[in-house]
Amino acid sequence: MTIRPLIILPDPILRQVSKPLERVDDQLRAFADDMLETMYDAPGIGLAAIQVGEPIRMLVLDVSKDEDAKAPQVFVNPEIVATGDATNVHEEGCLSIPDYYAEVQRPAEVTVRYVGLDGESHEMQADGLLATCLQHEIDHLNGVLFIDHISRLKREMVVRRFKKLAREKATA
Repeated sequence: MTIRPLIILPDPILRQVSKPLERVDDQLRAFADDMLETMYDAPGIGLAAIQVGEPIRMLVLDVSKDEDAKAPQVFVNPEIVATGDATNVHEEGCLSIPDYYAEVQRPAEVTVRYVGLDGESHEMQADGLLATCLQHEIDHLNGVLFIDHISRLKREMVVRRFKKLAREKATA
């Protein structure tokens, strides 16, 4: 398994819409292992393929608590097919926007259809942190960042800060 470099804001690849996958094969399973290794190393609870530079519709996540056994999940071509009426507010962060957190309001429950690493179609209902994480990562596949769900003023401040950090890093 390989830990892959993370794509960081303001890299424009984060705004790309990812392409659906045609099939699940051993190469994709190996990539999923790399993504999980990268996510755990970061450390994070979710990672979309676009965040490691691959514009494909795949994400990994593990919302297990630290004291529990790892419970990695892989979603290929995930799509939200239903949302509940109730909403939740969670403090979100992102491996592609390090050390920035904001409260985001999203539907409290979602139903997601996806293909598993077994190549079969599945449907799952999720609530709480799992629902939030799925929505966050599926947003990535659509070129949407969690900062797009906060006020324009806060979003512009975050983007300016990361553009400045990128300029400083480029000249260092």
